[in-house]
Amino acid sequence: MKKKNMWFSLILAVVVLVMSACSSNNASVDGKKDGKTVLRFATWDTGDTLKIQQDIAKAFEKENKDVKVQVEAYGDGFDQKIAASFGAKNPPDVMYMWDFTTYHQSLEPLDSFAQKDPDIKMDDFYEGLFNYSKVDDKLYGMPAGFSTMVVYYNKKLFDEYQISYPKEGWTWDEFREIAKKLTDKSKKQYGFAVSSEPDTYDLQGLVWSNGGSFISEDGKKIDGAMNSPETVEALQLYGDMVKDGIAVSTGGKNQQSASDIFKAGKLGMLINGIWPIQGYKDAKIDFGTAMTPSFGSKPVKGLIASSSISIAKDSKQKDLAWKFVKFFSSEQAIKMRTADLPVRKSVVEVTKVNEDPLYKPFYTMLEQATNTPAFLLNKNWNEVNRNLSAAINAAMLGQDAKPLLDKAVKESEKYIAK
Repeated sequence: MKKKNMWFSLILAVVVLVMSACSSNNASVDGKKDGKTVLRFATWDTGDTLKIQQDIAKAFEKENKDVKVQVEAYGDGFDQKIAASFGAKNPPDVMYMWDFTTYHQSLEPLDSFAQKDPDIKMDDFYEGLFNYSKVDDKLYGMPAGFSTMVVYYNKKLFDEYQISYPKEGWTWDEFREIAKKLTDKSKKQYGFAVSSEPDTYDLQGLVWSNGGSFISEDGKKIDGAMNSPETVEALQLYGDMVKDGIAVSTGGKNQQSASDIFKAGKLGMLINGIWPIQGYKDAKIDFGTAMTPSFGSKPVKGLIASSSISIAKDSKQKDLAWKFVKFFSSEQAIKMRTADLPVRKSVVEVTKVNEDPLYKPFYTMLEQATNTPAFLLNKNWNEVNRNLSAAINAAMLGQDAKPLLDKAVKESEKYIAK
């Protein structure tokens, strides 16, 4: 799965031109190719993960001899191309989706399809995943893949400094002490890594775990949420670790990425999703994963990065599109998507992936992912997020988070009121 930039500035003329360029015209005007009905499916995947989607399309075709699935690989241009296709009223029938607040009006609600289809077995999906594909309590996407955020730790460094491996229930106080012990600036070695320009989305699990949030649950208020003592304390934690020298700032100009430092064996811990796990294995790093720490007795909250599969409202063959969505959500297709963590309980039970020590924390965090991210709670979140991001970036440089967040609230309330 993939997280993408939410900034859009395409004018209508460009939208239409881009759509004309990116829309695949292999099918004839009547939607047929070689006598088969063409179903268009758009994905942001590339490389090996794209091949998986293509293999799933072929498997669907094998069961539906009169259908040709046209896989359209948009890659990093996914958002621009999908927005263009909606604007030109010529979208793919089916597509990967994540930003439901922006796009839901161009998508077909799936509730009626799911309710009347006895084969879909909605209760077999992890319930928390549906929080990420609903708007106004309507379902616009079936879960395709997910990741939660966990702590990766370097076992070799822990062993060298005689530090016990993290266990479920550890706290941020314990985390800080471990980070301090693992830091040796003479070796350019650090206990933790903090992004100098973090994605605000990724910080929500940290904030929720301290009882804070970026926005009220009804999506109508940020004052008292974004700048609450709980939110301030959580964000200040990261900035203070950088200021105290026990965390290295990463990802900015002339800075290495946290993953590169981890692969070099010079980083004790970092927080990330499932995406780098194979790279760490390939780099021969002896590492483990653990749940994120707690703020004392407060419950740890999980954050999901999810991808779903949706149907375009302008699709002229919605029943066939649903048939493909259902196949994509089947146990067969989920087992084929080896780059994703399985989203169905039955597949997890068979594969026992949640019993593997490296993957278990991802599912433990999934069980504790009950909050809804901010971008799904307010249609103007993109505008608010620009101010929030600027505040957090400054806090990561060691500035006091409270006045920065107060300023972000003041400059953003005009968007919340719309």
